Amino acid sequence: MCGIVGILGTKPVALDLVDALRRLEYRGYDSAGIATIEGGLLQRRRAEGKLRNLSDRLSTEPLAGLVGIGHTRWATHGKPTERNAHPHMTEKVSVVHNGIIENFRELKEELTRAGAVFASDTDTEVVAHLITHEMKKGADPIAATKAALARLKGAFALAIIFAGHDNLMIGAREGSPLAIGHGDGEMFLGSDAIALAPFTSQITYLDEGDWVVLTRGSLDIRDRQGRRVDRPMITSQASGFLVDKGNHRHFMLKEIHEQPEVISHTLTNYIDMSEGRVNFPDIGLELAKITRVTISACGTAYYAGLVAKYWIEKYARVPVEIDVASELRYREAPLPEGGLAVFVSQSGETADTLATLRYCKANGQRIASVVNVRTSTIARESHAVLPTLAGPEIGVASTKAFTCQLSTLACLALALARAKGQISDDKERELVRALTEVPRHISSLLRDERRYEELAHYLSKARDVLYLGRGISYPIALEGALKLKEISYIHAEGYAAGELKHGPIALIDENVPVVVVAPEDELFDKTVSNMQEVHARGGQIILVSNVEPDATGCSVVAHLRMPAVHPFVVPLIYAIPMQLMAYHTATFMGTDVDQPRNLAKSVTVE
Repeated sequence: MCGIVGILGTKPVALDLVDALRRLEYRGYDSAGIATIEGGLLQRRRAEGKLRNLSDRLSTEPLAGLVGIGHTRWATHGKPTERNAHPHMTEKVSVVHNGIIENFRELKEELTRAGAVFASDTDTEVVAHLITHEMKKGADPIAATKAALARLKGAFALAIIFAGHDNLMIGAREGSPLAIGHGDGEMFLGSDAIALAPFTSQITYLDEGDWVVLTRGSLDIRDRQGRRVDRPMITSQASGFLVDKGNHRHFMLKEIHEQPEVISHTLTNYIDMSEGRVNFPDIGLELAKITRVTISACGTAYYAGLVAKYWIEKYARVPVEIDVASELRYREAPLPEGGLAVFVSQSGETADTLATLRYCKANGQRIASVVNVRTSTIARESHAVLPTLAGPEIGVASTKAFTCQLSTLACLALALARAKGQISDDKERELVRALTEVPRHISSLLRDERRYEELAHYLSKARDVLYLGRGISYPIALEGALKLKEISYIHAEGYAAGELKHGPIALIDENVPVVVVAPEDELFDKTVSNMQEVHARGGQIILVSNVEPDATGCSVVAHLRMPAVHPFVVPLIYAIPMQLMAYHTATFMGTDVDQPRNLAKSVTVE
């Protein structure tokens, strides 16, 4: 989603603001802007499109202020134009904002009647006018902001500066993350620690409902009721992250190639390699007494949860309820007393997932979160955190985060199965051994990408692509279709192979590529039967399997040969060709692989 940066500095901040915003590009955006204070007056530069457009603007119209705020915007209200880009301003106040102000229409009507003139189509502008309205009634900036915050409904993070006050910045957080950076005679605000890493490693995260008054030498944090509170200062590891592409053309490709390493890190966190057993952390709930698991997530993380459903039900024999986060809490699903609810999120800030977590928590569930950011809101509101050790994932399309989520969930499934007495020690060692072999198998798959480059030429001509899989391969078919459509913009759909004859088969002709995910497992013959139905109707089959096409009785357009692996780890291995197919097709088509249109990395609004 949108990115926020604020600097109370000792030298001109414009270029530092842009540099910090560049570190937030991974969130996805369609416009950018900064505002500073010069000679007591607010000055602003904005640009539609990429940050280079804003940089070009600043090269001809520089800003010299020592305090400023910056923003990358992903459009929610109003088109992605310069007039809707942040910061939004009046003569007294400048604001940048992540999230949605749900009651902005009522506030806008009220403020318009009071004489405010709006210059954009955004919900954010009401914040600037609301604070200005309070200041015109005689309130100082702090009192005016406090009064305005009390009237806002929704999820938001705000950074605010004021004309005539070049040693003051106010931040506020309600549902969207915001971090304070501590410098030497300087203070910073940012959507996350990555943005602030060039300036400081000393970070304080605001809690829900907090707002903060910053000067260069002080901070004053208040809670929702206006009471002064202390929040801990931590040393962030983000300062050590080298957020660059290395020798790769895109972040996405770099992150695909990082998977053997980061999966190893994640597995090492949960497995006793010497004993061949899962060494799972205490989640504050006796695993043997769990009668049902509820899993919720969004997008790719949901597909990781869907794989976990197959694992947990097969190996631990515990029923699993799973739904996308944007649906589960609105169904008002009944939850068993003392049940386990698992939430999966790369950023740990996904708004729908966080809202559903709170629903489950309020209904007596023990909360475990699978997240890549241990200091995130979802992590902080969980009873137990199951970290993935993927490191920063910059590409919008999730790759290494997905396989690290799968690695963590696989270990959870084994821990639950052992606690339930559903697997023997020998079986546990067999499955752990299969997991420890995953990085090696992925490394072998990544050694030769030529076949994917060749296949990309063919797929780029398709208007529609279908993905089929059975059993635990079905979520991988769904994930493969999502990857292709989100970065190449080719329409793609994943189906359970057994559902083919119940409707989707009507779509198949000689112009439709059909990706068949078919590992040699107990369902292989069933999958081949569906594959033959595709073949009989002229569908162009791309077989992803460790079995040769001759054994299927079908001719294929391409065979993506896979290693023979234990069925338990098929999702981890077979995710790789899904990623590479999508990546090379999108690259061949010239799309923006790392920042595909209309998408954002961290979705912090519902």
